[in-house]
Amino acid sequence: MSRTVEEIFKDYSARRAGIIRALTEDVDEFYALCDPEKENLCLYGHPNETWEVNLPAEEVPPELPEPALGINFARDGMNRKDWLSLVAVHSDSWLLSVAFYRGAQFLRNDRKRLFSMINDLPTVFEVVTDRVPDRKPPKDRPGSDSASKSKNSKRSSDGQIKSNSKPVIEESYGDEDDEQSETLCGSCGGNYNAEEFWIGCDICERWFHGKCVKITPAKAESIKQYKCPSCSSKKGRQ
Repeated sequence: MSRTVEEIFKDYSARRAGIIRALTEDVDEFYALCDPEKENLCLYGHPNETWEVNLPAEEVPPELPEPALGINFARDGMNRKDWLSLVAVHSDSWLLSVAFYRGAQFLRNDRKRLFSMINDLPTVFEVVTDRVPDRKPPKDRPGSDSASKSKNSKRSSDGQIKSNSKPVIEESYGDEDDEQSETLCGSCGGNYNAEEFWIGCDICERWFHGKCVKITPAKAESIKQYKCPSCSSKKGRQ
């Protein structure tokens, strides 16, 4: 079934709203449902803006990408706030995965437009940790400053999230001249690729392939402030 960018964005927004409700308004109920004594549980956001804690789907393969398994196991082993932040990070990854899975048939421009619409919303992590950045209209800021205006949660289209800063693909996709404004790797100069993991430097605001700076998605989750090799060496010379 063919879907439009608007339809998939509406689905994304509704699922996101359900998850945010679970982690904010209904947090006590959500916390209670995530019993570590139970099996691998997942947090689902539904298209009617509701949420559900349940076991993963039984059908193989599942109809949609599955959320992170076993979120309940870490509940009592972490500070409650940190645990909710971790669930939020995994939820952001899942929401992106579902959106781009459902929009797999989109051509490049439609995928960019969908990512732009999603990127204009605060991530679940930002909402849950109360770190929602101010978002100014695109024309009020130069393109080189696009990343620095949206600090706090890093989102890449492969579903990997790192808390600190978020990549922003230039918003004006209607202009053909914007093709040159795509994010480039600060190490190899390669174009942004949704299939690869990227990480942003919190000092110089440049973006890098994870493989170019030897950072894996798992390692990125434990980094509070990432400094690229260049910025790390500059500090050492001071």
